[in-house]
Amino acid sequence: MSANLHTRSSRLSCVRFGALLSVLISLAMSPVKAVEPDEVLQDPVLEARARHISEGLRCLVCQNQSIDDSAAPLAKDLRVLVRERLKAGDTDQQIEDFVVARYGEFVLLNPRFEPQTFLLWFATPAVLIIAFLIVVFAYRRRSAAAAPAALSDAEERRLKHLLEDR
Repeated sequence: MSANLHTRSSRLSCVRFGALLSVLISLAMSPVKAVEPDEVLQDPVLEARARHISEGLRCLVCQNQSIDDSAAPLAKDLRVLVRERLKAGDTDQQIEDFVVARYGEFVLLNPRFEPQTFLLWFATPAVLIIAFLIVVFAYRRRSAAAAPAALSDAEERRLKHLLEDR
């Protein structure tokens, strides 16, 4: 009976340890937001809007992170600017336009769909289509080259003559 209780308690310990380990791994792998407590707005609706806007703006120092994820001082300044504009009553689009006017289109993580950004939007699909066409044409050329051409009548007669001479 004692051995049975020991086995159960050790299994329960293993299960608890596994659950604790999975929670710790989940926390370690979750993205860490760089928003500091003094930046957070009291109004949860405005704060949610600020987070949404911040996730679409690129940190000009880190460049591969949004300002919401970056701990750079410039990213903090931009987060504070977004929150100030929200408190002033600006719409999300007005804030985005203001930041773009100040820092340029590069500040947007997702570029706008405009004539000057068509290359960004269509370059990847165009390259994929061209690559697909190259593969198709190369395959067709290879299969056409692999098929032997039919012999002409003169070639057949010569082959027949050579085989008979053997």
